[in-house]
Amino acid sequence: MAIEQIFTNASIVLPDEIVKGSVLVRDGEIADISTGSLHTGEDFEGDYLIPGLVELHTDHLETHYSPRPGLRWMKMAAIQAHDAQIVTSGITTVFDCLRMGSAEGDDGFATGEMRAMADALAEAEHENRLRADHRIHLRCEVSTDNVLDQFDAFRDDPKVGLVSLMDHAPGQRQFQTMDQYILYYKIKRGLSDEAFAIYVEKQLALSERNSARHRIALAELCAARGIPIASHDDATVAHVEESIDLGVRLAEFPTSLEAADLSHDAGLSVLMGAPNVVRGGSHSGNIAARDLAERGVLDVLSSDYVPFSLIHAPFLLADAIEGFGLEKAIALVSDNPARTVGLEDRGRIAIGRRADLVRVERPRGVPIVRSVWRKGRRVA
Repeated sequence: MAIEQIFTNASIVLPDEIVKGSVLVRDGEIADISTGSLHTGEDFEGDYLIPGLVELHTDHLETHYSPRPGLRWMKMAAIQAHDAQIVTSGITTVFDCLRMGSAEGDDGFATGEMRAMADALAEAEHENRLRADHRIHLRCEVSTDNVLDQFDAFRDDPKVGLVSLMDHAPGQRQFQTMDQYILYYKIKRGLSDEAFAIYVEKQLALSERNSARHRIALAELCAARGIPIASHDDATVAHVEESIDLGVRLAEFPTSLEAADLSHDAGLSVLMGAPNVVRGGSHSGNIAARDLAERGVLDVLSSDYVPFSLIHAPFLLADAIEGFGLEKAIALVSDNPARTVGLEDRGRIAIGRRADLVRVERPRGVPIVRSVWRKGRRVA
C-alpha cells in the first residue's frame, strides 16, 4: 500500500517561480504539485516549501572530530553531532570533506585516520544513525608527498562523489600575497620568524616537487572512475586553463573575477562560500560572492565552515540583488549542486524527484527551518 503525504497552503519554490499550493508525496517521491490549498494534509500556513539543500563542500565534520588542536573525539559521536547540525540547517545531501595528504607541521591527519572516518560513516549509515544522505568529498592537497597513498585507500569506495585538487603553498591561489598566509600559518601558530621562514621554504619545495604531477595523476584516476573533479582557489587564466584540461567540473572559491568569469564561461560550475554572502565578503580578503551573483557567474553556494549559512545566504541574495529572485537563489544550494555532481534525482521540487523537502519560515531576517524530510521521511 502506497504511503502518501500532503503538504498544503505552502509557498512552493519551484525552479522558475514561487506558487501557493500543495505537494503530494507518495512513497518518498513527489507525485503531484497543484495550486491552491487543500482541506487535508499538513498546513504550512504560507511557509516556504523548498527542496532539500545539497552541500558539496563542508569541513564541519573535522571540527566535531578535532574540536581542539591535537584532540580527537569519538568518531561516531562526532558524526552524529555533525549530522544533526547539517539536517537542522535544511541540508538533506552532504558531501563530507575528508583531507588527503599531510605534511609535518601542517596539523593534518595521520595516514589511515580519514579512512577510519569513512568506515565510521558507513557504519553509521548501516545502523540507521544518519538523517542526511552522506557522501564523501576528498580534498587532495596535491603538494604533499603522501596524497596518492592516502587517496588509494578510497579506490573502491562508492561513497566518493567529488574530489578537489588544492595547493595551499604560499604564493599560490588562495595565498597569492603573504599577508593572509602570515595570519594563517605564523600568527595563529605562534611561529617565530625563523621557524616561519623554514616552514615557508619547505612548503614551496613540496609544491614545486609534487603539485603538477599529483594533479595529473589524480585527475586520471577520477576520470577512470567517473568521479567529478573540483579545482580550488583558481586565480589566473593559466589556472583555469589547467582546470579545463584536467576535466574539472566545479570551480571552488575562485580568487579573482577573471578566474570566475572564465570558469563560468567554460561551463564549470562556480562555487563560493555561503559565509562569504552572510558576512558580506571573504574572510581571507578575496572576491565577494555577491559580486559574482550580480555578474551572473555564481552557480553554487557551499556552507564551508558554517552549516546554517547555506539556508541563510539565498534569502540575503534575493533581498539584496534586484531581479535575483528567491527561486534562483535557492537553486544555488539545491538544483545546481545536485546537477554538478550528477545527482539528477533530487535538488528541485518536481514530479518524480525525491521528496527531500524543507519547510522554512521567514518572518524577518534569519530564516527558520521548521521541518525537514528526506525521501518523504521526516528527519527534523
